[in-house]
Amino acid sequence: MIELDIDASGAIATITLNRPPANAWSLDGLRQLKATVEKLNADQRVRAIIVTGQGPKFFSAGADLNVMADGDKAVARDVAQRFGEAFATLQEARAVVIAAINGYAMGGGLECALSCDVRIAERHAQMALPEPSVGLLPAGCGTQTLPWLVGEGWAKRMILTNERVDADTALRIGLVEEVVDTGAALAKATEMAQRVTTLSPEGVAYSKQLIHAARQGVPRHAALSIEREKFVDLFDSPNQREGVNAFLEKRKPNWTTP
Repeated sequence: MIELDIDASGAIATITLNRPPANAWSLDGLRQLKATVEKLNADQRVRAIIVTGQGPKFFSAGADLNVMADGDKAVARDVAQRFGEAFATLQEARAVVIAAINGYAMGGGLECALSCDVRIAERHAQMALPEPSVGLLPAGCGTQTLPWLVGEGWAKRMILTNERVDADTALRIGLVEEVVDTGAALAKATEMAQRVTTLSPEGVAYSKQLIHAARQGVPRHAALSIEREKFVDLFDSPNQREGVNAFLEKRKPNWTTP
């Protein structure tokens, strides 16, 4: 299900969800996603990861419900664990993760996008967390991550009343950061990923950790203290000197990987 492509520079990786016809998640696909992100975490050259779906219609339709048709609680526990582990790994990836939402992102498909740092949706995309309509609930970060992005009210509208949102509504409520024409999400995500590669590796990595601190319940006073310490920690790397001197010398910085 997971296809991985890394550009010639080694800096931008693209993960494509490819399981026709709707790119629905299987347990094996979730294991593949977790393993792929862990592999990319270990490759310091990788600065940005793009996640997209194969085909013109689906980013991902979510979980393969055939797995849960028998009502087996042991299977349910395995499914919840696989979704949780895969999307937690994606959410905490070292690199910047950009979702190129090329179509329907439903249930676990939307939760995958929620686990990315930035979301770009094509104009025809539709997004929903319809799990309660089939006797389930979002178990891959949906109930916890969606309210951070859109607020409790819209999270409740989407989960508790099965409201589906289109791309323009998603942009208005903060569910996605940009809407592009049909077929343009991957190119826009690649453009954004290329911008990431122009920045300090440590500066980006530390900043991502700090942004996530509030979501993880770190009190503001403590987080501000960590922010100052991380600023000082940047001076352990030659990239700090390279970045400042490149600016003063009016040239592009030549970053080194940690």
